[in-house]
Amino acid sequence: MSQKDFAAILETFPNPAPDRNYVIQIVCPEFTSVCPRTGQPDFGTLTFQYVPDQVCVELKSLKLYLQQYRNQGIFYEAVTNRILDDMVRLLRPRWMKLVARFRPRGGITTQVSVCYPPGEVNPPT
Repeated sequence: MSQKDFAAILETFPNPAPDRNYVIQIVCPEFTSVCPRTGQPDFGTLTFQYVPDQVCVELKSLKLYLQQYRNQGIFYEAVTNRILDDMVRLLRPRWMKLVARFRPRGGITTQVSVCYPPGEVNPPT
C-alpha cells in the first residue's frame, strides 16, 4: 500500500453533539516510523486535539492507520504534516492540532506541531 492509500483505512462515526464546540484529545504514545537517512527507528507520541463538526474519528481505525508508518522512511516534519492533512480531509473538523514529540536520538529531541486552520493555535470558543 502506498503512503497515499494509508488514509483509506480511517473510519468515522457521527458526532453526538454537532451543535456544540468541544475538544477531543487523543494521545498515541507508541508511534513509530523510520529515519529515511539512517534507517533507524523513530519513536514518538502523537497528541491530537480537535473540535469535531459532523463526524469523529473511530479509534481502532486510527490505530491501524498509524501502524502503517512503522516501516516507512519519512522525516518527522513530513509525517506530522501528512497525518494532519489526512485527518483534516477525513473529519473536516472545525479545528485541529497535532503535536508529535519524538524521543531523543543522539541527545536531541524534536517536537513538531501543526494546526488547522493554519495559524489557529487555539480551539474555537
